[in-house]
Amino acid sequence: MSIKADFDLDIKGEVCPFTFVKTKLKLESMESGQVLRVVVDHEPATKNVPRSAENEGHEILAWPHKFNETDWEFIIKKK
Repeated sequence: MSIKADFDLDIKGEVCPFTFVKTKLKLESMESGQVLRVVVDHEPATKNVPRSAENEGHEILAWPHKFNETDWEFIIKKK
């Protein structure tokens, strides 16, 4: 992806709801407007994490996209 992230969060190996919990904790440590790239390997997280982040007011800059056989990435901008 061509969007420059301020932080990367690799949560491969985690399953829902821990994928969102870890994403939420990382977002809480960031400043408003900063950008987080999240990498997951649990397919349900590709729907649940972005939806939950958006429900909390964050902006999804890039929706989940599979970049290899097992992993997806998406980009969140903190509100």
